[in-house]
Order: sequence, then C-alpha cells, then structure tokens
Amino acid sequence: MNISVIGTGYVGLVTGACFAEFGINVTCVDKDAAKIEALERGEIPIFEPGLEEIVRRNARAGRLHFTTDTGSAVKDSLVVFIAVPTPPQPDGATDLSYVDSVARAIGSHLDGYKVVVTKSTVPVRTAERVRAGITEAARASGKDSVTCSVCSNPEFLREGSAVEDFLRPDRVVIGADDEQAIAILKDLYKPLNLIEVPFVVTSVAAAEMIKHASNAFLATKITFINEIANLCEKVGADVHDVARAMGLDGRIGRKFLHPGPGYGGSCFPKDTLSLVSFSEELGVEQRVVSAVIEANEFQRRRMVEKIEAMTGGIEGRTLAVLGLSFKPNTDDVRLSPAIDVIRLLQERGASVRAYDPQAMERAAAELENVVFASDAYDAARGADALILATEWNEFRRLDLARIHEALREPVIVDMRNIYEPPEMERLGFRYAGVGR
Repeated sequence: MNISVIGTGYVGLVTGACFAEFGINVTCVDKDAAKIEALERGEIPIFEPGLEEIVRRNARAGRLHFTTDTGSAVKDSLVVFIAVPTPPQPDGATDLSYVDSVARAIGSHLDGYKVVVTKSTVPVRTAERVRAGITEAARASGKDSVTCSVCSNPEFLREGSAVEDFLRPDRVVIGADDEQAIAILKDLYKPLNLIEVPFVVTSVAAAEMIKHASNAFLATKITFINEIANLCEKVGADVHDVARAMGLDGRIGRKFLHPGPGYGGSCFPKDTLSLVSFSEELGVEQRVVSAVIEANEFQRRRMVEKIEAMTGGIEGRTLAVLGLSFKPNTDDVRLSPAIDVIRLLQERGASVRAYDPQAMERAAAELENVVFASDAYDAARGADALILATEWNEFRRLDLARIHEALREPVIVDMRNIYEPPEMERLGFRYAGVGR
C-alpha cells in the first residue's frame, strides 16, 4: 500500500517514518524545499530520540520518500494523511489555513478513490470542512464527482517518546463513516495487532473530540496538583505524599500528578484554548477548562514569586536557569514554562544565564539578553540562585558541591522537585521546591 503524509513537522515526520517501519511505502510531503532536501540527506529538523535512526533506515530501504510535489504524492497514494500545523490564533481559535490549503491541493489532484485522514489536531467538524474544500477544488479542476472518504485518526504522541508511542500506543482511534475506509485504516495499523493494541472505531466527530478531551483532562490533572501544591506549602504538607496517595486510587491514577511551573509545549496550551473557542462557537461553555487555562498562567507567576522570596528580590540579581525546553528529551521550547519564567524574571530586572542539553539554539530565537552557558556549572558560576526549570536526567545527578562552590549565594529553586529538601539543607543550600 502507498500512503502519503502531507506535512513533515513533528507529527508528520514521526507518522511517516513509523508507518515506513511497518513496511508501508510512504511519501512525506512538504512545501519547504530546503527541509525536504535536508531530510533526503538524513538530517532531522527536530530532536526526538530514535527518530533519526528510523528515518535513515527506512529511506535506505526505499520505503520512505520525501518530496515537494503534492500532486504526484496524492495520485500515487491510497491514503493521504494531513499533518500540517494548526496553530492558535490570538483569540484562541485554531488557525485552519494550512489544513484548508492541503484540502484544496488534494481536491485538485484527486484521481480515483482516496482515504483522506486528518492527523493534525483540529476542532470538531473540521472533517466536514476538509471534504468541502476537496469537493470545491475537484470541481474547479473539472472533475464531475469526488470519490473519497474523509476520516479522523488523532495522534497521541508525547514529545520525547513519540516513536515509542506510535509503535506501542495505548490505543488507536479511527473516526470514519464508511466500512471501506475503516478496513483500509485498520490494515495500515495491522502490525499493532501482534501486541493487542485496542482499536476505538467511532464517528468522525467523536474522534475529533477524543483528542481535545484527552489533552484537556491531562492539563486539568496537572493544574489541579499544582493548586494542591500551593496549598501544601501553606499547611506544611508534602505534595509528594498527597499525590502518591491520590495516585494509588484506581479512579485517579498516578500519572500527571507531578507539581511544577505548569504545562507548556505545542499541545496542551493550544488544545485547551481551542476546546474553549469552538465550544463557545457552538454555544457550550467550558467552565472547568477555562479555569485551568487561567490557573496555569498564574502558576508561572507563582514560580517567580517563589524565586523572589528566596533571593530577597530579583532586580539586579544574576540567576542561573537549567532547562529551557518545555519537557526533557525534546528541543521544543514552544510555550515552555522555562521561557515564560525567564521573561518574567527579566521584566523584574534580573540577568539570566541558562543551559539546556538540546534546546539552546531554539531558545535563542525566543529570548533576548540571555547568556547561554556551556554546561550547568558554567551557568551557575557567579549566580545569585540556581533555578531548575526542566527535569533533564543530567540535572538529577549534579555535583552539588561544585554547584555550591560556583554560586555566589547557595540558593536553589527547584521548579521540578528533582531533589529532596532535607538533603539540600544538609549540603548547605537554601532550597525551595514546589508544594514541599
């Protein structure tokens, strides 16, 4: 079977490479010629563990191809995945202009029956919009009839473990309205039958909702434990004890109960805003998710207040920040809590030295007047406090005696609760975690 994936961003590239790993002939399409040329050379534009090896292996095997020619890719494929960006607009609504453009391109080159699948995260009823765009473009190209199924197959890829998530998912959601399309998509994912992955076959609208509902719920769990952490600090409780006991309840579960500076990245902030936006358009208010968005923004400011309390004032201070990506094992700094906190610190008059194992180049495009250090100890040198902003593994085993010596003042604000308060106090640090 030949398939194409239009869009070679995070979702598109992982999707295409992993389908090729299943033995399927895949063509990845992007209008950015320089990006396609780099991919043909085996150069991966994002940091994602395991992805580079899979791309290169399947390209060498002749199963994975890259092109800027949308028309030929569509004509040669039975299944066409749409995996283009769907960024938020200033009001929180989803910008579907890239999706619309792809729908028109597919319609212009439609040749026989196709299964068109939205992989990008899109609002409910986007499939109807895609079908309309395909139909309009097809007719404008002189085609009397359109034979395609428009389906939804949302992605559930965590940055930093996306390859593993695709090859060993918790579930595969297929939203389709006809049996032929369902059978074709099940056949694509057939290798997952060997590990008994559950398949959830739904209406298209339900599949589009599942993605937003899942991300909004996970964002809610993160925000809830952050508010409990803030309360724990007032009453003298350890939020880790609270979260551990909560997580042992099978109705709650232990995942996403880790306090910190709030959620970030390309998914949760965008998808919560989108859910609120398209719900309002349909006349349904999302009170819980709206409160989650507000509380998450507050948590950033809460971290800055914690830093200010530990340093006795931020203005004129030099602060070392370890971690810039929104989570470990990725170079993605989109809506990263670390980036937001650095900006707030600079607004209050602080100078910032920063280090991240992978994300400094991308962070440099987002930040001004930040000194990027060569390692954690270089960042700490002469700083008035050290801020742990992202929980990279290498930050879990720092030489704390060396950090103590490098700092001007032995102050650590641990926004990820990497270390234990009693041990840090024993080593002579003034230490603050979150909810501890």
